Amino acid sequence: MASERQARLADRIRVLIAERLEKGLRDPRLGFVTITDVRVTGDLQHASVFYTVLGSEEERLASGEALKSATGMLRSEIGRKLGVRLTPSLEFIPDALPDNAGHIEDLLREARERDEQVAGLAASATFAGEADPYVKPRELEYEED
Repeated sequence: MASERQARLADRIRVLIAERLEKGLRDPRLGFVTITDVRVTGDLQHASVFYTVLGSEEERLASGEALKSATGMLRSEIGRKLGVRLTPSLEFIPDALPDNAGHIEDLLREARERDEQVAGLAASATFAGEADPYVKPRELEYEED
């Protein structure tokens, strides 16, 4: 469980990196990058920065390389603005959230299609046995006595 200090530091790092990326880096490889999450270790020495890139796979790879090459500059800028004794090292990790969301959407669509098939089969189905399969008491035996 993350401490409150870890959470505040992670949130501040996320905001600082997002602001810096909004201003722009001088790297033409950098595409439309969104910082989705930052996680800081318990000793506040390492920050994992999760990001997504809008575009094709080659634009995602190019933006990842641009972020890796700008890591030192971003870390020094964060260190100046945070005012902590030790600036955490940064690691940029592509966020798998959009890929997972797309996979879940595909699974939900497939489930809807199967439900429609089952509903179509159920609409035209008939009972395998009698219409009223429950056992009833024998009325004829009582009348004979």
